[in-house]
Amino acid sequence: MDSNVAGRGTSSFVDDGFNPGDWDEIKPYVNELLNRKISCSKCIEGIIRDASELSEHISEKGALLYIAMTCDTESEEKRSSFLDFVENIRPKLSEFSDSLNRRLIEHEAVKSLPSRYDLMIRSMKNDIDIFRKENIPLGVEQTKLVTESQTINGAMTVEFNGNEYTLPEMRCFLESNERAIREGAWKAVSDRRMQDEERLSEIFDELIFIRSKIAKNAGFDTYTDYMFRAMERFDYSKEDCLEFHDAIEAVCVPLMRKINSQRVGSLDLDFLMPWDVNEKTGVGPDLQGRAPLNPFDNVGEMVEKLSTLFHNMSKDLGEKFDMLVEMDTLDLDTRKGKAPGGYQYYLQKSRVPFIFMNAAGLQGDLETMIHEAGHAFHSIYCSHLELIGERGYPIEFAEVASMSMELMTQEHWSEFYDEEGANRAKMGHLEGVIFLLPWIATIDSFQHWIYSNPEHTREERARVWNSIRDRFGSNMNWGEYTKFRDVSWQQQGHLFGVPFYYVEYGIAQLGALQLWRTQRKDPEKALSDYSNAMRLGNTKTLPELFTAADIKLGFDERHLSSLIQEVRTAMAELN
Repeated sequence: MDSNVAGRGTSSFVDDGFNPGDWDEIKPYVNELLNRKISCSKCIEGIIRDASELSEHISEKGALLYIAMTCDTESEEKRSSFLDFVENIRPKLSEFSDSLNRRLIEHEAVKSLPSRYDLMIRSMKNDIDIFRKENIPLGVEQTKLVTESQTINGAMTVEFNGNEYTLPEMRCFLESNERAIREGAWKAVSDRRMQDEERLSEIFDELIFIRSKIAKNAGFDTYTDYMFRAMERFDYSKEDCLEFHDAIEAVCVPLMRKINSQRVGSLDLDFLMPWDVNEKTGVGPDLQGRAPLNPFDNVGEMVEKLSTLFHNMSKDLGEKFDMLVEMDTLDLDTRKGKAPGGYQYYLQKSRVPFIFMNAAGLQGDLETMIHEAGHAFHSIYCSHLELIGERGYPIEFAEVASMSMELMTQEHWSEFYDEEGANRAKMGHLEGVIFLLPWIATIDSFQHWIYSNPEHTREERARVWNSIRDRFGSNMNWGEYTKFRDVSWQQQGHLFGVPFYYVEYGIAQLGALQLWRTQRKDPEKALSDYSNAMRLGNTKTLPELFTAADIKLGFDERHLSSLIQEVRTAMAELN
């Protein structure tokens, strides 16, 4: 590679055939970027552009290894390949990134960069502030532990009614109108989870220790403070999150408990048990005794109908969805050995979104697919942006893209149902909004306590977890399953894999509700606001992205109350 021509014009910085999984092949590019002469701001722009191209290749390699591992957690080869990348590539990249950041930031010419680079420079300075070389091996150990937790969860299956089911498949039994079936299914899943409770608790203890050490090494009092900086939460604070918790407690919790009280009456129960309602989603048996909603029989049918749905919304969304199908980047079926949950992972070099989920034919699966499609649309909308840093949109706004798509597709769910079924699905989804916000407050409040008190015992953790659930949760009787309740936080994979990534769903839900409120009055404007904001990627601050979508970033009780009132109005219309 000739350093005199590297990075100039439109020619590629990275050679064809480059293997981004081999450090010996990465190293020459790293050295060239670290040693290239800088004499002006144009030189810095060239380095940023070439470093971005290199990052695209390496990011995509890591993504493909992660995808392969989560699609088949039983494969030792795929797990080893992913962990080899984690142990032998990422640590060296961390050191390189810090060295390059310092080289650019400390050069006088950085002050002459166009405003286009303002947010990137802010991120570089932030990364420099919190980077510590001694945290690199700790990050590797953290990833190993998270991978082990995913492997444990991916291996969980249940024998029920003479058949073996994955845990996602068991969800269908929890919507049965037969209470005995719901109870048996819930207990079977809970008993299975308790078999691995001890190891998962050990993993979590180890993660708390590692994370607290990372924070101390970086000069922070708590891991909470460290993560607010690491996640670049420049536009809201810990205090804003606590205010949001209070607003949810005041606005959503009473409404959620009222819905549950009606459920108790309609089902002729003395009190709710955990198998009568899903605390996170509000899903449970139909109060009129109708069969559970079944929007599709297989993922092929779901994908075909979603294509029609998105085309009915707009030609633009329809074509974007068809692009996902044509690129064959969907893994949607549930199966043994597949990691739980769902995600969208953008392949930065190919500019292709990959969607992963565990579909079992439920309404919740349809909503998950629409949610992940929203993420994919976001990625496609900003794929025109040249630099990887410009495309790396804030998490909070990423979830606006997905959660607003759930709400804005409601009027088209007739593609999957007759009128009665569509109205049931809409009502369930709107109730789910009311249930989800208290669950978000539960998980976020729990994390704030966990990392403010890293020396806590498991007994203290259980006590605080239950007190938080008492504050935000449903009133129900756990019977002989109080020990399971003590560790029921283990079901939320974010606590293991992406600490502090959860309040974003709440922030985004408020943004999504505003876009949906716009859509109820002017569907065309809502889609225009959506696309205009999503195209911006990471080129604007979080408040500016909200403004671009003609919505407000807020946490207070009054703001939340006005949006939940819109939800209640829509529910009344359905009734």
